[in-house]
Amino acid sequence: MEQFLLSLTAGIFIGGVAGYLGTLMLSKKMALVAGPLGHLTLPGIALALLYGFDVSLGAFPFVILGIIFIWLFEMRTKLSMEALTAVVFASGVAIAFLFLPIGQAETALVGDISKIGFLDTLITCILCLFIFLLIERIYLKITLINISEDLAKSEKINVKKYNLFYLFSIAIIVALGVKIVGGLLTAALVAIPAATSRNLSKNLFQFSLFGLLLGAISSFLGILLFKITGFPAGPLIIIVSTLFFLISLIFKKI
Repeated sequence: MEQFLLSLTAGIFIGGVAGYLGTLMLSKKMALVAGPLGHLTLPGIALALLYGFDVSLGAFPFVILGIIFIWLFEMRTKLSMEALTAVVFASGVAIAFLFLPIGQAETALVGDISKIGFLDTLITCILCLFIFLLIERIYLKITLINISEDLAKSEKINVKKYNLFYLFSIAIIVALGVKIVGGLLTAALVAIPAATSRNLSKNLFQFSLFGLLLGAISSFLGILLFKITGFPAGPLIIIVSTLFFLISLIFKKI
């Protein structure tokens, strides 16, 4: 029961903040970027599985390095962030499968929240709170940058700096997200609650709030179903989130 409560706590924090960040990514048309970045964590996950340390700790250096490369390339080329992400993540996946243990590939791809310890949970919650507060502070500025970079610059907003903060937030959530959904399903963790929230919300405040709540509730129910059924928690979280999205389509139509 203690292990289950730790998993539930970490899952709710990660899912909630991922859904909140997803609303910002959706407005920037970057919701699917989390997928390639999730794949970029695979080399780190492979090392963590080989040497027996926390998968998020292994994922952090690789995803942050990837984010830095994307940020630098975006400033020096005219390529979109999506295109640059695809280039970087493909390299990461290729490296990962050179030494990823085949017997542990499932953990790397779909996650395993059931083995999280107390210290891991505490660090996860602290990081999630930090990212939530950071996103809340930059939310309106990033939204304005999404609408028009020229308009943001006219308001004396440092576009490069805030884009770096934004990408850094994505990197942290992606690295934490591999704990519960692995490197394969990370995009869904941020994209589906945000898409559902857009169907249900009438203003920006509702959009961000519903994204947070839907992400947290989906993770809660997915991990609860994992406890009951024994199926992997990661896919169950995504299935629950997808069901919420389908229900939101009915409400949107009404």
